[in-house]
Amino acid sequence: MLFSKLYAPTLKESPADSDIRSYELLIRGGFIRKISSGVYSYLPLGWRVIQKIESIVREEMEKIGSQELMLPIIHPAELWKMTGRWDDYGPELMKLKDRNGREFTLGPTHEEIVTYLMKNELRSYKQLPLSVFQIATKFRDEIRPRFGVLRAREFIMKDAYSFHPDYESLHETYEQFYIAYENITKRLGVKYVIVEADTGAIGGNVSHEFHVLAKNGEGKIFYCEKCGYAASDEKAISGETFSPNSNEPKKEMTKIDTGELKTIEEIADLLKLPKNKLIKSMVLKSKNDWVMALIRGDYELNLSKLRSLLKDQTLDFADPEEVYEKFGVNIGNIGPINVPNDVKIIADLSVKSVVNGVVGAMEEKMHYINATPLEDFKVDEFRDIRFVKEGEKCPHCDDVLKETRGIEIGQVFELGDKYSSKMKAYFMDEEGNQKPYIMGCYGWGVSRTLGAVIEQLNDEHGMLWPRSIAPFEVAIIPVTSANKEITKISEQIYDFLTKKGVEILIDDREVSAGVKFKDIDLIGIPLKIIIGKSYEEGNIELKLRYEEESTLIDCSDLELVYKEVLRKLDEYDPSQALKI
Repeated sequence: MLFSKLYAPTLKESPADSDIRSYELLIRGGFIRKISSGVYSYLPLGWRVIQKIESIVREEMEKIGSQELMLPIIHPAELWKMTGRWDDYGPELMKLKDRNGREFTLGPTHEEIVTYLMKNELRSYKQLPLSVFQIATKFRDEIRPRFGVLRAREFIMKDAYSFHPDYESLHETYEQFYIAYENITKRLGVKYVIVEADTGAIGGNVSHEFHVLAKNGEGKIFYCEKCGYAASDEKAISGETFSPNSNEPKKEMTKIDTGELKTIEEIADLLKLPKNKLIKSMVLKSKNDWVMALIRGDYELNLSKLRSLLKDQTLDFADPEEVYEKFGVNIGNIGPINVPNDVKIIADLSVKSVVNGVVGAMEEKMHYINATPLEDFKVDEFRDIRFVKEGEKCPHCDDVLKETRGIEIGQVFELGDKYSSKMKAYFMDEEGNQKPYIMGCYGWGVSRTLGAVIEQLNDEHGMLWPRSIAPFEVAIIPVTSANKEITKISEQIYDFLTKKGVEILIDDREVSAGVKFKDIDLIGIPLKIIIGKSYEEGNIELKLRYEEESTLIDCSDLELVYKEVLRKLDEYDPSQALKI
């Protein structure tokens, strides 16, 4: 490809709305352009990378026998209402009506559609198992689209679905997809981690996420170096145990005036108590129920765990106005005493350790001190509903948990019969009985991968694409267009290597050498062939993207040039160069 013909409008300055390195570099490198919040056009360089990611994903899917199809983007509301997700999915579901008032959604995922398709096709156990996949555009109405392509309203995803006669068959296919996803991640050339994950609005009981490690990753990951346990922050548990301090005598609960103070920090400072003596009371509401969640003052509520526990993805924090209307008091003084009977109280396991604690008094400007769970107020359930912290005990061994950050690019789920039962998608087993399919679901964020790789592999000059998905493998840089001999040898090398199958961008623009070097480094092409002063001695320079020094080679033998180019590309490893 000639750079002079390439539509790659590079920029010197960072975009004003840049909030993450990958977005900045994708805009500056001429890979994408923003259309509106969370919606992007992919320019030729960006689309070349997307196609390479898709090719890797597609190859690994076909290796395990999954068959590609294409499902509709627009989904009738009645299918989502069958499964209950029309309401449960939440406001991220993009809803619309046609001219006749019929309701639809733009598909964020395709469980309902594919189940509806297969219920009329897979009627016998002899047709099972079966897995299908598609690579398509999805839509989610993110409340705050951010981080460029990492959290967009419109995005490209590979979603696959499998259908089985029983759980044994599902487990086998789940393992196949797990291995395929690991192969995809390895082929991308990035450092990664696989973690236990929350199933969220998709559902099911078993799930794993595949994360690209990145210091700016949007998700926390907790892991144990000793036994290998790893989980997302939404799923992670610890081996910490909690029980009341038996040496502390119980005191009489007393109401005190705390004035306008409301936060844990303010109350703890006033009472000269550690935060672990305070109990936070948070009010949540779903489409059907009220819940009060209690958490020790030094921990944070994990909403995903609570939603999973209650099997209700509509559960969310109640608005202050709703809280006041329900309890007659503002949020800052909410507590578990004198709570209406229709409010379920769920306390984190850590609350068990609190003796003579502090809770809101359900009265403006007032708190109770010396409040002890089960003695001074009821708790319907004690469950793990908090985020873990680095340094806590591993749940599987005697070591401690460590924290890192990652960007999720893939997730696999064992769905079971969540969708097939609700949609009456049945097959006939060997005994002639009608049974719902047992299903699996497997998503890969194609456009998210674009941003995630950059977040891990970049430096002060720009991107460092892995060879497997780089828009071009090699850039030829003639330092001047005025020297006819340099132009001639540049074209000869370009033609020869192109015929050998090497993907090359030749910078034939009539711009300074400095501009060429900056643009090629910004774009992140793995290998540069520099043709300049050394050509007077019959040499050209080979330089990997992250190398300080060039390698000189004789350019009179083009076959030798080809071999040296392959050798340099084979040793190229940006993750090692960046010490990731």
